[in-house]
Amino acid sequence: MKLVQLSVLAAAMVMSSVVLAAGGGDRTFKRMMANKDQAMEKFVAKEQARDPVVLNEKKDDKTKDL
Repeated sequence: MKLVQLSVLAAAMVMSSVVLAAGGGDRTFKRMMANKDQAMEKFVAKEQARDPVVLNEKKDDKTKDL
C-alpha cells in the first residue's frame, strides 16, 4: 500500500511540474523581455537627445581630490 501511495505521489509531482512548465511562464517571460527591450530603446533615445556632458579634466589649486 505504501508503494502505491509513493508511486501516486511521485506521478503527481512529475505531472504537476510538466503541466506548470508548459503553462503561462514562457509567455510571461517573453512579455517581460519585450517590455524591457522597449524600455531600453526609450532610454537610449532619451539619452541621445540630451546635451552631452562636458567634463573638465583640468584641476586647479582649489580642487581637491576625493
